[in-house]
Amino acid sequence: MTDVAAREALIAPHRRTGRLSGRCLCGDVRIEVDGNYVAAIGACHCVMCQRWNGMLFGSFVADTKAVTVAGPVSSFASSSFSERGFCTTCGSAIWLRATDPEEPEIELFPGSFKEAADFVLLSEIYADLAPDYACLSGDHRRRTRAEVQAQHPFVEGDN
Repeated sequence: MTDVAAREALIAPHRRTGRLSGRCLCGDVRIEVDGNYVAAIGACHCVMCQRWNGMLFGSFVADTKAVTVAGPVSSFASSSFSERGFCTTCGSAIWLRATDPEEPEIELFPGSFKEAADFVLLSEIYADLAPDYACLSGDHRRRTRAEVQAQHPFVEGDN
């Protein structure tokens, strides 16, 4: 099974269509999802994500075209292929997305959406880099740095 097919099999039971409303910590940025999204969380323990979030990165994906963001947002290129968006007032993380305009998905943060409290933890990457205080329990897919980078050598997850 290809990596794409394996990913689709993992997330297919969690695909949803509907509306989600979210906001940043201060409320200046509003995020709306009106369309397709995956009601499951992926976690990342790479050093880049640890530095950005202070612990680990957790997100769910939505169709890019289904997402509307309003308010004072800025972004920066965190790698050669992606950017991270944040509220310029409070600094809350808003998105991680590919810089390729054809990328169909955007990663959003579950803490910004009340409805996401019921989403399941589906997968964890760079699990071998998780600090002792951030180990996640449960029965979900886990991949190590070596496993991730064997399939995606462009990922600079531990710089």
